[in-house]
Amino acid sequence: MAAKRTGLLTEDLSHVEFETSEDVEVLTTFDNMKLREDLVRGIYSYGFERPSAIQQRAIKPMIKGRDVIAQAQSGTGKTATFSIAMLQSIDTQLRDTQVLCLSPTRELAVQIQKVVLALGDYLNVQCHACIGGTNLGEDLRKLDFGQHIVSGTPGRVFDMIRRKALRTRNIKTLVLDEADEMLNKGFKEQIYDVYRFLPPATQVILISATLPHEILEMTNKFMTDPIRILVKRDELTLEGIKQFFVAVEREEWKFDTLCDLYDTLTITQAVIFCSTKRKVDWLTEKMRESNFTVSSMHGDMPQKERDAIMKEFRAGQTRVLITTDIWARGIDVQQVSLVINYDLPNNRELYIHRIGRSGRFGRKGVAINFVKSDDIRILRDIEQYYSTQIDEMPMNVADLI
Repeated sequence: MAAKRTGLLTEDLSHVEFETSEDVEVLTTFDNMKLREDLVRGIYSYGFERPSAIQQRAIKPMIKGRDVIAQAQSGTGKTATFSIAMLQSIDTQLRDTQVLCLSPTRELAVQIQKVVLALGDYLNVQCHACIGGTNLGEDLRKLDFGQHIVSGTPGRVFDMIRRKALRTRNIKTLVLDEADEMLNKGFKEQIYDVYRFLPPATQVILISATLPHEILEMTNKFMTDPIRILVKRDELTLEGIKQFFVAVEREEWKFDTLCDLYDTLTITQAVIFCSTKRKVDWLTEKMRESNFTVSSMHGDMPQKERDAIMKEFRAGQTRVLITTDIWARGIDVQQVSLVINYDLPNNRELYIHRIGRSGRFGRKGVAINFVKSDDIRILRDIEQYYSTQIDEMPMNVADLI
């Protein structure tokens, strides 16, 4: 399929070129997408005024039932893109699961459920988040009641299918969100397990900020003549995010650097990334011992606790969140304008997911990387890969936030 480049019509990605399949129409308003009236009401009351670049291109082919590979960075409205398409396509009279959406983390699965319920506010839609770490009986009860849309993590969803609690015969669409992460070794088999239970004609929608070559190869296996809506890789670093590094000679100096920066962190809200759960716990404790107020979250915490922490952070009750990469994928908190990589991520793809957190929809953001001498090479590699610039942190960094 020939590809052509089309200029963008929205401000949020004004300097990014889309590489899009030939026959993709660009619809610049929600009104000309021929959506259900009650869905359009939901879209406007959710606070959307006009579609973002990805929404202008991807919603219509998704509604038409085409397989779609949509690549868009954080803050482009990609969750709403497939949520709108799902809500347009379901038959609310039929109390059976018609759309299945898989995500790599529980938090993301819950966030998708919330977006679906908010956008579908006037549609009487049933949407359930099917995630590990929650009450099994609750899942069974909800699924038995009938859910039009199920948003979940692959392991729990497959478990529900195996128990025959999640009936797949009426599923029309499978959405894979953050597909690069999901199709990495951890989830690949579970996705295939789920896929085998779906009707052969199921539409597949794959969404991701990054699509490494091996992921695209894999899409051949379960997609038919997909429409591609892709952003050129080099421009994936978000516009308006200033990236800096602080050179630290020894690991223990990172802590002192962080303490020095604490007042800067609390100007708005900040997220601090560590490479391991143990490091998150250690740093949280050490910060608290030094009388700094911080909250923390990682994958080993009970689901209830993670939910409570996210709720407080979203509401702005906590200002500094220390976490692992579990947070980096698609968790949308509008006020975050500073990200600190206490440890650099262990691959280039994760870097963009982390710093994509700040400066959403054109809001400015700052990312600060703590680097030891052996990290400089990794930093330069990231810089080259994304054709971006990461300078040494200036003294007046607080003025930039």
